[in-house]
Parts: sequence; C-alpha cells; structure tokens
Amino acid sequence: MQNFPHHYVVAADAKVDGNVVLSSSGVADLLSAAPAEFGGPGDQWSPESLLVAAVSDCFILSFRAIASASRLEWDSLTCSTEGTLERIERVTQFTGFKVSAMLTVPSGTDEAKAHRLLEKAEQSCLVTNSLKAESHLEATVQVAAS
Repeated sequence: MQNFPHHYVVAADAKVDGNVVLSSSGVADLLSAAPAEFGGPGDQWSPESLLVAAVSDCFILSFRAIASASRLEWDSLTCSTEGTLERIERVTQFTGFKVSAMLTVPSGTDEAKAHRLLEKAEQSCLVTNSLKAESHLEATVQVAAS
C-alpha cells in the first residue's frame, strides 16, 4: 500500500443533453445520467446509484482485506445495499444505508469469527466513514468563441 494521502481524480464531461461521461486514468469510461426519480431515463448509472454501489464495493473490499489478514477462509460474499434519500431541512441527502451481506464459508469455519469480521468490515469501510466529508468547489466559467 502507498503512503497517505492518496489522491483520486475523476473527470466528468457533458453536453446540454445526454449522458455524462465519467473518466479516470487507466479505467474504462462510465456513462451516467439522472435517475428516473429526478426525471432521468433510469437506464444509466446515476450519482445516487454510484454512491450506493461504492458502499457495497467498499464493504466487500474491506472484508476481503480483513478476512485475509485474519486468515479466514471463505467462498463468496454477496452484498446488496439500499440507500435512503430524503429531504431534511430543505437539503436532499442520503440519511442511511442498509447493507445486506451473505457470506458463504467452508464447512467447519468459525461462524462467530466470520460474523465479527463482517462487522469489522462495515466499521472500517472508508466510503461510509467519509460520507460527511467536506466538499470544496473550484469553478471556472469559460465563454466559447463566437
């Protein structure tokens, strides 16, 4: 692992209509659009679904690292996350995430240990631990040449 701080850069590009193209060095582009709940087409990843996906993904990757360090043998982990978006005091925000995980382990595995490691993965997930992180906007307006 590299020393902290780590920096992650993602670019987003869009026209007046259509998808937003999300890109980052070394990985395939993703297309994004508003979800159906906000008048979008509902057939693309949205910022909301990407955030909920990040919770599931981070949970599984955290578990994978913790299980490896704890020498827990396991076969598979399926995770489904439901994010609840609400309007609180005129601010739209996620108010909770319900993570449902199903871990499959070999016969003879210490089930109590496996459960403890799942709980530890939830507590150590950097995405959920960062959800109230400060955001800072650096904006530039460029006028197109006529």
